[in-house]
Amino acid sequence: MEGFFTGYVIRGAKSHESVEPLRREPLGGPPVKASTSGAIGELEAVAAEVRQCCKCGLGSTRTHPVPGEGSSTARIMFVGEAPGADEDAQGRPFVGRAGQLLDKIIGACGLKREDVFIGNILKCRPPGNRDPREEEIFSCLPYLQRQIEAIGPEVIIALGAHAARTLLETDKPIGQLRGHFHEYSTGIGRPPIKLMATYHPAYILRNYTPETRGRVWEDMKKVLVELGLPVPDRGKG
Repeated sequence: MEGFFTGYVIRGAKSHESVEPLRREPLGGPPVKASTSGAIGELEAVAAEVRQCCKCGLGSTRTHPVPGEGSSTARIMFVGEAPGADEDAQGRPFVGRAGQLLDKIIGACGLKREDVFIGNILKCRPPGNRDPREEEIFSCLPYLQRQIEAIGPEVIIALGAHAARTLLETDKPIGQLRGHFHEYSTGIGRPPIKLMATYHPAYILRNYTPETRGRVWEDMKKVLVELGLPVPDRGKG
């Protein structure tokens, strides 16, 4: 099955049903996380608070807030920068062209969108898709942190420079951050979570070259290896 990454095909396990369940203990022991019912309740509570939130000016300019969506037991959590126009219109994360590409990337890894959790640093769209401001991040980041704590993912994939820099508290460029694992600390005494930074799907669309896609695939492959999931073989396509 050809996926997003040109030249790569899935061999062996061709669907998620043929691989192990996404939630299983990694090497080194399981992450500390809430019970399934507790995680669902906390995610619903966060979403309800986000829908009523007016902590920054984005609360008055948004059409719909975008709390995030996905599995409450996800092993992988994707974190982007902020909702765009399509997301603002629908109230769901990554549903525009960048979201369609993210779905292809997830599928190329042998997974489904409902297996993972997808969110953003900001829960509301900045006007004109401008960069997030410091005060907006300060107001919104606690929502994401609560989602991370509730789900307890084994790997966070930071999509793009803004997400990676915010979560890692660094000003390094994405080219230096991608390609290897970092540690994300919740700051509440729990074990750190592995974090892989990679290019944002919107950047990939603007730079749709074999080189860019190859780098993203290398990042995804390291995540799959870390989780003990089947890795697609390189094909001749």
